[in-house]
Amino acid sequence: MDPLIWHKIAAISGVAAVGLGAYGSHGFKPKNLTYKEVWQTASLYHLIHTAALVAAPITKRPNIYGGLMTAGIIAFSGTCYAVALLEDRKYSSMAPFGGFAFMAAWASLLF
Repeated sequence: MDPLIWHKIAAISGVAAVGLGAYGSHGFKPKNLTYKEVWQTASLYHLIHTAALVAAPITKRPNIYGGLMTAGIIAFSGTCYAVALLEDRKYSSMAPFGGFAFMAAWASLLF
């Protein structure tokens, strides 16, 4: 796989992160304001890890790093967005796997 594919994936993720962040700030009106904080957490982690994903092509193992970072964005931020939107924490079971994927992606830079 061409390592530069991660730039395209980061671009798509970045567009989504900015759009979802804007929606969370201006359009998202949950009944319980705790879910606004959950959305903000999802948005923050989404944007930070998308910015880190841009560096995937220059890592030693771009496909491992990029794959883990992308999996973390989907599993962690995606789960948090779903929990906030549905205002139901029963959908939060995938978030820890996303967190572990983030940690594994960062740890992969050690090797």
